[in-house]
Amino acid sequence: MVKQKTIANEISLKGVGLHTGQEVTMTLKPAPVNNGFTFVRVDLEGQPIIEADANYVVNTQRGTNLEKRGVMIQTPEHVLAAIVGSDLDNIIIELNASELPIMDGSSKYFVEAIEKAGIVDQDADRKVYVVKEVISYLDEATGSEITVIPSEEYCVTTMVDFGTKVLGTQNATMKGIKDFKSEIADCRTFSFLHELEALLNNGLIKGGDLNNAIVYVDKEISTETMENLKKAFNKETISVKPNGILDNLTLHFPNEAARHKLLDVVGDLSLIGTRIQGKVIANKPGHYVNTQFAKKMAKIIKAEERNNVPQYDINKEPVLDIHGIMNLLPHRPPFLLVDKILELTDTHVVGLKNVTMNEDFFIGHFPGAPVMPGVLQIEAMAQTGGILILSSVSDPENYLTYFMKIDNVKFKNKVLPGDTLFFKCDLLSPIRRGICHMQAYAYANGKLVSEAELMAQIVKVK
Repeated sequence: MVKQKTIANEISLKGVGLHTGQEVTMTLKPAPVNNGFTFVRVDLEGQPIIEADANYVVNTQRGTNLEKRGVMIQTPEHVLAAIVGSDLDNIIIELNASELPIMDGSSKYFVEAIEKAGIVDQDADRKVYVVKEVISYLDEATGSEITVIPSEEYCVTTMVDFGTKVLGTQNATMKGIKDFKSEIADCRTFSFLHELEALLNNGLIKGGDLNNAIVYVDKEISTETMENLKKAFNKETISVKPNGILDNLTLHFPNEAARHKLLDVVGDLSLIGTRIQGKVIANKPGHYVNTQFAKKMAKIIKAEERNNVPQYDINKEPVLDIHGIMNLLPHRPPFLLVDKILELTDTHVVGLKNVTMNEDFFIGHFPGAPVMPGVLQIEAMAQTGGILILSSVSDPENYLTYFMKIDNVKFKNKVLPGDTLFFKCDLLSPIRRGICHMQAYAYANGKLVSEAELMAQIVKVK
């Protein structure tokens, strides 16, 4: 398991907010395990805390904006991208204004600050959600779509098409977090000239200048617009270069726009609140679709956590097949209710049963609407636990297992023909004098179907 990480020392940066033009001091501080990413507004009474959580997203116009109980955090995506790209799990971000500093419009200065502060391992394992199936979110109004598919690590591909001559179709890929610093971090935010005019007319980008945003000129600049731009950016002269970019800004990469979109995706998806292991494919991403996808992922992850359903590879070579099970258990069909043992240690065991319509108990138990009897689910759990206790002796063929106690039995969902049942039994205390005390769970279809606390004893056959 990988350990959680935070920074070793606190560090501060100063800048201005892109849209508010307000000066802001941001201080990054070490955070305890399982803290995640949290913002603290030190300029407000009580220093309220706002978690980096997709459920707090209230606006995605020209950036991602969070609000909790009336307290705002504006445009955090570049800082969050830097934190994720630096492989951190826990950090506190203190601010004396609502909007984070724009710096040069990228994550470069934030990554450098984190490196200067140092990174340390923490005494807790990192929590990662492993993507097991395709999950998508489509914004039908724009055609923007984000999909995540299973992968060995977290990687992101963005595909953008701006439909303009100066900036057409571009793609960008980050093969792993290790590539963020060198391939993505210094890619700056951008705007088209027609958007810039609208933003200026609406009193936005007060903190913008030609050093923190790439401006793609997608229309002819009128004399009036040129004068407005000079005034807004406090420049005596402004020109359009042959590559269609305003003034003298040099691109770091030919596809810098697509790479910045990828940076935004990394920052916005940090609002899921849990690291994901999967490949993200974003087609025409934007803050709205990014954060809607983050909300969907967060909901899926929380639902699975509530069910607490472990995942097992049924195609993996079992620890014990049916023959190995019969060498340990005295049970035989039709009362042998375990087909495979997938895991077996000194403290836990995982078994599997494929439920079919051919089960003998379906002949008389609701044959018109077959449901596996709950008591047989408990028996199957007990047989799985019997493998655990019998594996602790050298001559299991000379022992029988008997129930001593069954407590806290709960049936959550039906088990039907065609289901694959997984049984997980964990020791609640060490095995002593042949007595085994276990917590047992049964899962099917990604849900907890039943649970019980079992106590059994093995007795040597005389």
